[in-house]
Amino acid sequence: MKLSIIGTGYVGLVQGTVFADTGNDVICMDVDEKKIRNLQKGIVPIYEPGLEEMVRRNMAEGRVAFTTSLKAAIDKSEIVFLCLPTPQSDDGSADLSRVIAVAEQIAELMSGQKVVVSKSTVPVGTVDTIKQIMRKKGKASVEVVSNPEFLKEGTAVQDSLKPDRIVVGTSSKRAIEVMSELYAPFVRTGNPILFMDERSAEMTKYAANSFLATKISFMNELANLCEKTGADVDLVRKGMGTDPRIGQQFLFPGVGYGGSCFPKDVKALIKTAQEHEYEFRVLRAVDDVNERQKRLLVKKVKHHFKDQLANKIIVVWGLAFKPQTDDMREAPSLAIINGLLELSAKVRAHDPVALPKARLLLDKRVDFYENNYDALKGADALVVVTEWNEFRRPDFEKMKSLMRTPVVFDGRNIYDPKMMKEKGFVYYGMGRKGSE
Repeated sequence: MKLSIIGTGYVGLVQGTVFADTGNDVICMDVDEKKIRNLQKGIVPIYEPGLEEMVRRNMAEGRVAFTTSLKAAIDKSEIVFLCLPTPQSDDGSADLSRVIAVAEQIAELMSGQKVVVSKSTVPVGTVDTIKQIMRKKGKASVEVVSNPEFLKEGTAVQDSLKPDRIVVGTSSKRAIEVMSELYAPFVRTGNPILFMDERSAEMTKYAANSFLATKISFMNELANLCEKTGADVDLVRKGMGTDPRIGQQFLFPGVGYGGSCFPKDVKALIKTAQEHEYEFRVLRAVDDVNERQKRLLVKKVKHHFKDQLANKIIVVWGLAFKPQTDDMREAPSLAIINGLLELSAKVRAHDPVALPKARLLLDKRVDFYENNYDALKGADALVVVTEWNEFRRPDFEKMKSLMRTPVVFDGRNIYDPKMMKEKGFVYYGMGRKGSE
């Protein structure tokens, strides 16, 4: 099949490359000339395991190409995917300006029978708006469907190749046939393609992300209560997670969720509810808890040092919002670092892959280290923010010998409190029995 991907951000680049890897002819379009030039050289602008190798292989085999020409992309395609950013507006709603602008351009350019697929995360009713744009331009033969993505950064390639489910919103028989043929290679093991109306498909994406965010905020609240009652949230988590009605995923407390999806999607769904005169109280609480949780580690550091943080050297391990990505969007590390800097602490930071992006965001206010141990020399405390695997089993004796004072604030509960105390560390976890 011949596809075009409009927008080569995270979703567009991953999805387009995976479609090419299953034998389709894919042309990826973006207005960012520098990005396209780099992609034409096989240089991938994001860190995602397995993606760069897949891009280069499919380029070499002639199945994926990159262009800045919207017309060229449209002319060569029977299916057009809109993978455009929908950033958060000041009022919390999703900014659809890019989606609407591109839809209007496409309506001017396309001819014949095509299927336009809304892959971006968009509020309920956006597909209807795109349909109206097509009708105004006399493009009645163009089908518009909703096909939200459910990729997880760090595992996006595998998520695309082996999806849990594929959601398609359309009432068009032709669109159903086209989308069924396109996705057939991805559902050979029996995972479903769920066909539904467009508005339900659009709502499904927001509902899924918001529910997962709710689980995270609930566990963070529970961890905070465990600290006050003497319970251990890690044991409570295991007791909860073995209940099949609850499940074990997203039950790990920490420093709050971040990234490009959960914060934005929670706020957008709250805004959608407001626009329909409904107060989504649960999600308001989820959002409030998350913002407070990002600052909790700073409070723990402040309490330990008795408000005397001036010139204290605090090391932060982990800057990306989660492991296996360099994404710094809404990363809890930013709130934590800014909080420490406001208290006049000196901050050193290390991350396996996110240092280039972190430097752009934090400038010269932070000292960045390529090696995690080098950052610890003479440090007063270590704050673990992102649970990269390389942080889970470090050389604790080396750490203790390098630090001025062996104090660890574990924002992801990756260490055992008892073991840390036996090794001579002052240890602070999140809702863990035996931590300070």
